[in-house]
Amino acid sequence: MSRLPLEGIRIADFSWAWAGPYATLLLAFMGAEVIKIETSKRPDHTRLRALSTGPGATDPDLSPIFNDLNLNKMAITLDLAHPKALVLVKKMISISDVVIENFRPGVMGRLGLAYDVLRQIRPDIVMLSSSSLGAEGAESKYAGYAPIFAAHGGLAYLTGYPEARPVPLMGSSDLRSAATSAFAILTALYHRAQTGEGQHIDLSSVETISVLIGDAILDYIMNSRVPIRKGNRDEIMAPHNCYPCKGKDKWVSIAIATEDEWQSFCAALGNPPWAREEKFCDAYRRWQNQEELDRLIGEWTSNYTHYEVMEMLQQVGVAAIPSFDGTELFQNPHLKERGFATEVTHPKIGRRVVLAPPWKFSDTPARVSQRGPLLGEHNEYIYGDLLGIPEAEITQMEEEGVFY
Repeated sequence: MSRLPLEGIRIADFSWAWAGPYATLLLAFMGAEVIKIETSKRPDHTRLRALSTGPGATDPDLSPIFNDLNLNKMAITLDLAHPKALVLVKKMISISDVVIENFRPGVMGRLGLAYDVLRQIRPDIVMLSSSSLGAEGAESKYAGYAPIFAAHGGLAYLTGYPEARPVPLMGSSDLRSAATSAFAILTALYHRAQTGEGQHIDLSSVETISVLIGDAILDYIMNSRVPIRKGNRDEIMAPHNCYPCKGKDKWVSIAIATEDEWQSFCAALGNPPWAREEKFCDAYRRWQNQEELDRLIGEWTSNYTHYEVMEMLQQVGVAAIPSFDGTELFQNPHLKERGFATEVTHPKIGRRVVLAPPWKFSDTPARVSQRGPLLGEHNEYIYGDLLGIPEAEITQMEEEGVFY
């Protein structure tokens, strides 16, 4: 196996929930050594309050979601409120390249771990602080959860149907923020490789959402237009929607961009008489009459499965794809051939199918090398082998609750 891109990079990971751990997961896929720092007093909440375990979970090692977000990582326990813990953390940071955290602004400073302190320990350290709206400004103390990112960032307002309320986007907003964090850290590491300089990245999760709707923001700034929700429809193309098919809750998306595609689409439908009506004779009139157009297309698609519609339309050059449910995704031949998922064996959860890295590298292929860690699983290795603390001292600190 070729050397991975981030081999030799060590990350001290103070992050929790989704928006931080997914960032370090992506970096761990590329070979970074990620050390997750937790405490039994306040473990990562996905260990105990995950969607898959429910709020009453008591075993921090049974959460599939925690496992999925923390593949390829090591985990230690450390009570950061204990005076001796700060000494250990600083020792770890002295041999780390990256520190990442997604506490509320100010928490790291109160722990004695602000960026100014860290760069005295290691001048070229890269630190990323991810919060809802950044560390500075009038809104910096706002809570940081995925629906807040989506709502305040504007994406939720644009998501949904015109006649309905905005959609409160959930975990996907965390993952978008995390992917941006991972990219920012890669950029900072590249900058450090070129200049020798570290840096502190103050990342606003709300802003990572706002940059995804630049067209809507510019339309408002330049034209004073407030965009509205439009479901699956497009501002230019028609038909452009999701249509019902045979079966329970089965749908297919169809998008037609050119007149040639429209003619091919009509041929696939058997050139029905309504397709020749004047109100559908060009792109603009189809767009003006898309309510009726969508109804007529839906009457046709409902006679077939979503796979049959896809095959018929793709054969004539029309963009069409089923709305796959979870089972269909994992059974999809293309995704299987791409290595979309893989398996890990967890000592408490058992065999678990997990998502593989979402990209392919030709020379340095990212990979899942190990399952998610148990709480404090790597205490002995990190404190003893890596930090070189004598066994007797480790035992004493365990008795004092430093590693709790």
